[in-house]
Amino acid sequence: GHAKATRGTTSVTADTLYAYYRPMPAHAAARASGAPDGASPFDNGSSQIYRIEADGHVVFATPTEKAYGDHAVYDVDQAVLVMTGKHLKIVTPQDTITAHDSFEWYDRKQIGVARGDAVAIRKGPPEESIRADILVAEVTKTGNQPSRITKVDAHGHVVLRSRDEIARADEGVYNLDTGIATLSGHVSLTRGKNELRGQYGVVDTIHNVARLLSAPPSAKMKEPPPPVAGLLFPPLSRPAAHTQRQQRHPPRPRG
Repeated sequence: GHAKATRGTTSVTADTLYAYYRPMPAHAAARASGAPDGASPFDNGSSQIYRIEADGHVVFATPTEKAYGDHAVYDVDQAVLVMTGKHLKIVTPQDTITAHDSFEWYDRKQIGVARGDAVAIRKGPPEESIRADILVAEVTKTGNQPSRITKVDAHGHVVLRSRDEIARADEGVYNLDTGIATLSGHVSLTRGKNELRGQYGVVDTIHNVARLLSAPPSAKMKEPPPPVAGLLFPPLSRPAAHTQRQQRHPPRPRG
């Protein structure tokens, strides 16, 4: 059926919900009875929920975010949520995140992990996205403002798209506040037909500027790194086009 559980402003709906109980430890029961404001919302005085499972059309919702999946497990003790399924998606006012394998949310650390061809899209304009085998997002909440992703660590087959540029690398760190992405390992920067290759790159997505190096500035290497390589196509110059028009239509002789 259509099952729903609510904790404060957070809710979970699914076809089926399972709650696992255990006896409450004596010291926790005494604390809960003596100070109800400090008791866990999963405690009822004599027992407590330590694990929740959701199956089928799972939706975790807060006032500003929604997470979708086929199956979810929430460990109450560790405050860790794991979602799996075929159509994993998280939607926030600014970002949309998808993954093929799993989502993990570590509430105490305010860190989310998306695994399996994970993609994070920041709504524009201009729209920007970062894709990788694994994305690790750090979330920040300031005052009464909604939570927002401030940094993304990308691991494996990284692809960063910003305006008219595509950057690829083995690893990446993307600071969404500054718009600066630091890339390392088999880095390539592509803009139109032009492409540069190196081992370390810095992309400023706000000012649309990129810098590519043969190695990280702080790297200590025994041998000189391979040089930066590139393939550049010069733009067509107007004088050349003007000359071609003159050749097609030579001036008429006077006299």
